[in-house]
Amino acid sequence: MGILIPGLAPTVVCVVTFAVVFVSVTKVLLPRVNKVLDERKGAIEGQVERAEQLTMEAGEVLAEYREELAEARHEAARLRQGALEQGRQLIAEIRAEGLREREAMIAEAQAQLAADLVIAETELRGDIVSLATELAGRVVGEPLESAANSEIVDRFFSDLDARSAAGLQ
Repeated sequence: MGILIPGLAPTVVCVVTFAVVFVSVTKVLLPRVNKVLDERKGAIEGQVERAEQLTMEAGEVLAEYREELAEARHEAARLRQGALEQGRQLIAEIRAEGLREREAMIAEAQAQLAADLVIAETELRGDIVSLATELAGRVVGEPLESAANSEIVDRFFSDLDARSAAGLQ
């Protein structure tokens, strides 16, 4: 027998050794490997299921968040509109109060002007009477009595007032 063709004894030893290794691998190692692979497959599938469940929960939370955000935006718009309306109302109230105060100040100023006009007119009439009497006394050359002249001056001013009242109407 040659080098390339083995003898019967080494071939039988090789076949028996192969059979022992093959049986031990198929009976002991393969079930353990399959068991580990099944456990890993189960773990991966469980993680995939948990990931899908977490994705669904995240989607639900996102939908709730978006809904709450939309509600918050709606509420903010409502509050903003309310504030604008309240601001307009306050401006209108302040403007009305300003107009009332302005009208009151104008009425008060007109009353004060009317009172000042009456006072000034009274003072001027008194001064005019005394100046007219003094001037008339200089023209005549002797002092005139102011009591008699005051009746004339009062009648003159009454006629003047009547003419100006008639002219205004």
